[in-house]
Amino acid sequence: MAVYIDPPTWPGHGRLWSHLISNVSYDELHVFAAGLGIPPRAFERDHYDVIAERYESAVRAGALPVSSREIVALLHASGLRRRKVSRLSPAAPRASGTTGAPGSPG
Repeated sequence: MAVYIDPPTWPGHGRLWSHLISNVSYDELHVFAAGLGIPPRAFERDHYDVIAERYESAVRAGALPVSSREIVALLHASGLRRRKVSRLSPAAPRASGTTGAPGSPG
């Protein structure tokens, strides 16, 4: 298992958030997140947004604490990084709603 989490330092919606990733597969990440009770709607492109109150639970369950920079580096190295597409880009998909979670690292 290779699941990582950064510190809850990302503000959004009146809370602080962490990013939970896998450097192995999205399937591994989805299974881990489901085990913590994190809803699927918290998944954004290549990571889960996790409220600060769940950070310690994620670490106790086996997520390895790393910096936000390490989150991005791990995603790039694994080939699992999915960058946000600009709304101004002609290839950008139409927005169908929000993920309900704050911004992404990198």
